[in-house]
Amino acid sequence: MLENQIFLKYPPNRDVVFVLGAGASHPDGVPLQNDLLPMLLSGEINELNNSFIGNEVINFIKENFYYKAGKSNYPRLEAVFGFLDYFIQHDESLNAHYTTTKLIEIKEYLIKVIHYLVDLRTDKRSPYYHLFWELIFKYNSNISVLTMNYDTLLEQAFEDFYQTKGYIDYRIHFMNYESTAAGKHKLTKWINASEPVIFTGNIEPVPIKIIKLHGSLNWKYCNCCNQVLITPWDRKIDLNKGKFLGYTYPDKQEYEYACPLDNTDFNTLIIPPTYLKTLVHPIISQLIRESSREIRSAKKIVFLGYSLSNSDIHIKALFKKHLQKGTEIVVINPVFRKSQLNNYKALSENVKFLEIGFEESLKDEAMFKELLTIS
Repeated sequence: MLENQIFLKYPPNRDVVFVLGAGASHPDGVPLQNDLLPMLLSGEINELNNSFIGNEVINFIKENFYYKAGKSNYPRLEAVFGFLDYFIQHDESLNAHYTTTKLIEIKEYLIKVIHYLVDLRTDKRSPYYHLFWELIFKYNSNISVLTMNYDTLLEQAFEDFYQTKGYIDYRIHFMNYESTAAGKHKLTKWINASEPVIFTGNIEPVPIKIIKLHGSLNWKYCNCCNQVLITPWDRKIDLNKGKFLGYTYPDKQEYEYACPLDNTDFNTLIIPPTYLKTLVHPIISQLIRESSREIRSAKKIVFLGYSLSNSDIHIKALFKKHLQKGTEIVVINPVFRKSQLNNYKALSENVKFLEIGFEESLKDEAMFKELLTIS
């Protein structure tokens, strides 16, 4: 079979922009935001209970919030982050033990615990996201995805369509692109969809933008060189040292990740669910700019399993600024609260609500085809 190199091109406008929330991954077992603290504080996850980081976070919450294990009165995750942020932003200590430096450490530990909890349910294939991609390549591939989810189920399901049908374009630069970034352990090769790609079939593959506005479990950020490493299959985190773990193939030898350019320990690249989100991170700022362009160019926007909650005020601002008059909006959710309806109606008068779950919408092929059709 002949191989050619081609530049992947985007149409000037996007037919459909999908906006994914936690409800899209929940059918595969990924916990919702409200499930995370109950999972942490239930005492049922031994690896958390027996780890240094897990105990530090659990003890902090026990000392500063009232709850009864097993009851539905756990504190909200936003409240815990908000409490931490108050002291951190005012550069105040909580007490002799919880100094400002210690509180910053606790916040980082809590983010790593969230990373661990979400990853628990991510190490598998998603039949729903596989069907999602199947329908897209069958009916209309001029789409992009804005997702608030940290998990990688969406991308893992793309594997069967990779190269033959399309390429994922995260819209950020990865150090995996550069041969000079090779360090002690060989980096996983990742195709840069902005560069020429190999074309071997009869139908040209298409680039698909997946813009992860709140970061991803498989992104590792170095705050020394300000670059990102993508580790498609390695998402594990050591709950005692706080380091990311990788594995050699095929012998499965465990090792600790460090930046191959400067040997700095990597940081998580996920934005926690706080009322006061820090959006000045260079990668997140870049993704917000990319999202604004997709919103402006969209003919239709479909929200899937996303509540547009008050803790995501930056997302509301993003759409209010860049949503074009006449853009069709469809919101898919199994249940709508009045506050959710009002939040969406505040974005546009042109909103259609479908009270159905993400997985049910995929099983109704005629309905999903209609979502991908532009009138």
